[in-house]
Amino acid sequence: MYKVGSLYAGVGGICQGFINSGAELAWANEYDKNACITYRLNFKHPLHEEDIWKLDPLLLEKVDILAGGFPCQPFSVAGYRKGFNDQRGNHFFRIIEFINALNKPKAVFLENVKNLYGHDQGKTFRIIKEAMAANGYSFQSAVLNSKDFGNIPQNRERVYIVCFRNEEDGTNKYADHFKFPPAVKLTKSVKDIISKEEEEERFYYKKDKYMYSELLKTITRKDTIYQWRRHYVRENKSDVCPTLTANMGTGGHNVPLILTDFGIRKLTPRECFLFQGYPKKYKLPENMGASQLYKQAGNSVTVPVIEKIARNVIEALNKGSQEEKKKVSVEKKKPGNNS
Repeated sequence: MYKVGSLYAGVGGICQGFINSGAELAWANEYDKNACITYRLNFKHPLHEEDIWKLDPLLLEKVDILAGGFPCQPFSVAGYRKGFNDQRGNHFFRIIEFINALNKPKAVFLENVKNLYGHDQGKTFRIIKEAMAANGYSFQSAVLNSKDFGNIPQNRERVYIVCFRNEEDGTNKYADHFKFPPAVKLTKSVKDIISKEEEEERFYYKKDKYMYSELLKTITRKDTIYQWRRHYVRENKSDVCPTLTANMGTGGHNVPLILTDFGIRKLTPRECFLFQGYPKKYKLPENMGASQLYKQAGNSVTVPVIEKIARNVIEALNKGSQEEKKKVSVEKKKPGNNS
């Protein structure tokens, strides 16, 4: 069983995906105190609640796979487009430090926003690719949408990066065996995830809300999700959930809205986690504010997409190891080789 170390673990979306694929989580790291509370409710392996700049990688257990959804703000369209000039952008180079301190794991898995590809006219992405090559790794990447690759009705495009460690002679016994998973048919709908029960009153919009008349006029279907866009309502005609964001609980223009038998309301935090593919048994802290839970769901990854990629990573590691064993066996059988 391959051991995984998880940086920037959040509430465990990447961890859950690798666990579902058959891997073992050796440890995880997360700095946000509220995310750590949620994480510990659901996972028993060690969680290092520490700033990654202060966490000593030499004290961590060596792992086969290092994974992380490193901070995306410097690369996001919604951010300041500063990339590596933003202090947070340097988190990627901190990952490189962990890779080397952990004796170069067999595989590295990274996740980020789609805009990572085009940031700074492609220079940011090229630097990441070149840095992985300089440290002895192959490099494969793809943009996958949750609705197309996870059978989850959420429109969420993310960049996924998979790297395998090269041999000393520059060859790579794993990389040729890895492919990103194929697209799958979306069979789940918004109606499969939205609760049919009456939810807590705090999630509903009432007549005292300044936009209530506009909501009442525009939100007419029960099988789709709408968004309040500061001054108007937008219907998501694709019949999937729009990309969940970290600021869903703070108002503004990213609030997903639905029409139910009991009125117009926001998606609940539980529904948001389900739209990220978390299992129904996943625990949410009872006494934590909804805004924090919305933030955690919006910052997370779509678990089934991670699981599919992780299964292919493990398959590549297995096939590469099997080839190595065959090669060693053949060498031992050669005439004159008595070792």
